Amino acid sequence: MNEAPTAPMPVVLGIDDLRPLPRTTRIARTSREGTQLLEEHRAGFIDELWLDHDLGGDDTIMPVVTLLEEAAFNGRPFQIGAVFVHSANPIGAETVVRSLTRWSYRVQRATAPTSTAE
Repeated sequence: MNEAPTAPMPVVLGIDDLRPLPRTTRIARTSREGTQLLEEHRAGFIDELWLDHDLGGDDTIMPVVTLLEEAAFNGRPFQIGAVFVHSANPIGAETVVRSLTRWSYRVQRATAPTSTAE
């Protein structure tokens, strides 16, 4: 008996210092972890990327944004279905949205996903 192949699990990455982001398949808590996480998925498709601007202390999402911008500038943008910016910092969030939109990433402001138990 042949079973139908199952669809691959969506790749949903999150970079946020505090939120649990229960829909994500992997999460990074700092910009350094975030850039490493993206590099690990460089060759594949990322269905969703969830970004918070402020990552604790002086750390922000901007090193990750720079990585995404440089990849696009070099003609090798990351393959991402949608980028969601869920920061409580409106100026920082708008900066991320503008920066990534300029490089043709599909970006939108969003509310961070929460678990269904809340």
